[in-house]
Amino acid sequence: MEHLPVEVIGNILSHVGSARDVVIASATCKKWREAWRNHLHTLSFISNDWPIYHELTPCRLEILITQTIFQTRALQCLTIFMDDVDEFSAAPVIAWLMYTRDSLRRLLYNVKTTPNFNIIEKCGRQKLEVLALAHNSITGIEPSYQKFPCLKSLSLSYVSISALDLSLLITACPKLETLTIVSPEIAMSDSQASMELSSSSVKNFYVESFGLDKLIFDADKLENLHLKDCTFEVFELSGKGALKSLKIDDVSVIHLDIGENTENLEIVDVCNFTIMWPKFYHMISKASNLCKLRLWGVVFDDDDEVVDLETISSCFPRLTHLSLSYDLKDGVLHYGLQGRSLLVNVVMLEVGWTVINELFQDWVAGLLERCPNLKRLIIHGVVSEVKAHEECQLFAKFTESIIHLGRKYINVKIECDYE
Repeated sequence: MEHLPVEVIGNILSHVGSARDVVIASATCKKWREAWRNHLHTLSFISNDWPIYHELTPCRLEILITQTIFQTRALQCLTIFMDDVDEFSAAPVIAWLMYTRDSLRRLLYNVKTTPNFNIIEKCGRQKLEVLALAHNSITGIEPSYQKFPCLKSLSLSYVSISALDLSLLITACPKLETLTIVSPEIAMSDSQASMELSSSSVKNFYVESFGLDKLIFDADKLENLHLKDCTFEVFELSGKGALKSLKIDDVSVIHLDIGENTENLEIVDVCNFTIMWPKFYHMISKASNLCKLRLWGVVFDDDDEVVDLETISSCFPRLTHLSLSYDLKDGVLHYGLQGRSLLVNVVMLEVGWTVINELFQDWVAGLLERCPNLKRLIIHGVVSEVKAHEECQLFAKFTESIIHLGRKYINVKIECDYE
């Protein structure tokens, strides 16, 4: 070990991560203390790393973090995630940021500070590439002054910010590729009915727990869009049509528009969503390169709407992964077995039910017939703790039918995942 260059030791300590463990390791010898001071580039203060963190007052934590950071000289990645701390004083937080700003590449910080200060001002115009903020307020963005020329990833969780400042902040990041917004508190002026965001560089956009009347996002290079637990009256995506992955999970939206250019779509994953199928189908029907389609817990606006395998087969010939949840309503089976077209490229099939009935096993058998090259079948289901005798018999028949299918399709690996 004594022959290791001090730079290598610094790299080893940086991979330890936890600040407490790094401090202990740095006490090994004089050479390791030198590596700690001059070559450590990653330091993490996370409340779950050490039980004692939960017992210290915010003031003691501030002193501990300050003493630790100020012993380093080349810190590039700083993580401070203290879930049990209500707030830190602004003075030490400003000191941490000012001390590390010339070398810092990644900053992840989730503690509320008081009094509130412009944390963006302390981070801007430097080499920062990743910024994740939570439980803080962001005000007074000046894009001509507070620029992030190197920032590639921006995450804002439980952050209070105005619609204008959010727009200006994104504008101030010319190389931004990943944008994450979780449960924000957006201040809108009385004259505003919508929020418009624009980026010429963003490729990944993740939105969770967000409610707004209208959100318009102009992004020419956007490849991955993921909406989760959101409520919009209108959501519009405009751009040149680079979208490859669309995921919608538990979203309420009256008007959804992802643009006309959907030829590059490869993944469509829709879960717990109410849709007008003809309109949604029109949006994705041009995606001839689609390889994964998931329609799970989807409610159709019109009871007469039916999605059949014939439509899926003809429009998405390159599909390799198909996930459908069984829905029989008023005698109408969505994802029906009309037609005889085969899904020749599908190698992965996921099916599931919320309420099982005797027709489910026939539906699964019909799906298997239409997937001649299938390699893997996963069956998801919900099993209640208390069952009537009729339910037990039904479940037993289903289990028996799956055994028969396994014997018939010996090349298909069948798995069951029950809740």
